[in-house]
Amino acid sequence: MENNLTSGSVPKKLAAFSLPFLLSYFLQTLYGLADLFIIGIFCPVESTTAVSVGSQIMHMVTVVIVGLAMGSTVLIGRAAGAGEKQLAARVTGCTVTLFSVISAALTVLLLIFTGAIVGAVSTPGGAVEGTEAYLTICFAGVPFITAYNIISAVFRGMGDSKSPMYFVAAACAANIALDCLFIGALGMGAAGAALGTTLSQAFSAAVSLAVIIKRKTGIQLKKTDFKPDARLFSDILKIGVPVALQDGFIQIAFLIITAIANSRGLNDAAAVGIVEKLIGILFLVPSSMLASISALAAHNIGAGKRGRARLTLKYGILICVCWGLLSIIVMELAPSPFVALFTGSPAVTELGAQYLRGYVFDCLFAGIHFCFSGYFCACGKSGYSFLHNIASITCARVPLAYLASAMFPSTLFPMGIATAAGSVVSVIICLIIYKRSKYL
Repeated sequence: MENNLTSGSVPKKLAAFSLPFLLSYFLQTLYGLADLFIIGIFCPVESTTAVSVGSQIMHMVTVVIVGLAMGSTVLIGRAAGAGEKQLAARVTGCTVTLFSVISAALTVLLLIFTGAIVGAVSTPGGAVEGTEAYLTICFAGVPFITAYNIISAVFRGMGDSKSPMYFVAAACAANIALDCLFIGALGMGAAGAALGTTLSQAFSAAVSLAVIIKRKTGIQLKKTDFKPDARLFSDILKIGVPVALQDGFIQIAFLIITAIANSRGLNDAAAVGIVEKLIGILFLVPSSMLASISALAAHNIGAGKRGRARLTLKYGILICVCWGLLSIIVMELAPSPFVALFTGSPAVTELGAQYLRGYVFDCLFAGIHFCFSGYFCACGKSGYSFLHNIASITCARVPLAYLASAMFPSTLFPMGIATAAGSVVSVIICLIIYKRSKYL
């Protein structure tokens, strides 16, 4: 399972390691896309809105868990890079113990506050019941989401980005089949979409657990490795908490933007929800670069090769800039056909095309600051990532989205531009930090 990430061509290692990440993220995105596509065929716009709003909330929960797990990935990566397998085993055991408690507490809290969460995002009246049903079922499946992501974090920390891709592929296939059953054949609507997603996540967690038990992972876990260790808990959370907070606040910002769109009516709400899914596809490359740079740079820093870690960052930025420019060209030329894949409503398609043409610029700028965030995490300075994201949210993304909605009530294009403005702020801060910080 182990992969030597500290020697050989940097761009080749980055490409080879990030491709499974990219495919994994693509398959994870298919979860939401399959739900929207299938429910758009069999159900009215209220159900589409319920799934689009509910899936955005669940995405926020997932990215917070993934953010916390970043601490484990980085620490395991550093230990593996330094050849300290015993330490890697201790970090793995403590990760399992820590996240078992976190997932249980999170599940209870989310189920208690389901109604309040649905109200907080200004869900349109016709979609409230479906959104609550969707979230109740999905919140009950949080332990499965946590299990999958923790096991994947361990694999990736050891230099294996392929196994998590296989796990999510199995889950994606199960999700599509279950969506067809629960939404199409049984007519369960938004609740059926949630049930299919939750059961497929449970299946993925079971498969990943079976693999990690049977396969030689390069580390030998003992019962004592699962014993709580305050120091390791602190080290994991020191890296993971800022990442989780930054990702959580980013998602809260998007939920605020969703609430703003929801207040404009069902068509605007559905359009924003659909575009968020499409943007999720465009962000696959930046997201895979963030995760890959974190793992590769952590290995090289652990091996004392900081210059090689910096090269990883630079090649990641180059890839993201090329991808961002390509995305802008395609979506500026023909946004409507992509939106129309998920709705039969001409009004929703038109509004979605407006939003997408503005939003797509975020793919370029976000790609750059994603790469910096991955590198900051590998250096153990995830607080820098938290800093630039909070600044972008509070100074640009949310206030500009609100102003755009108030000043341009007949179009969503300016609201899309507001998101890109937030990423521009992040890029500027990242460049300043990188140039001036002595720890990087």
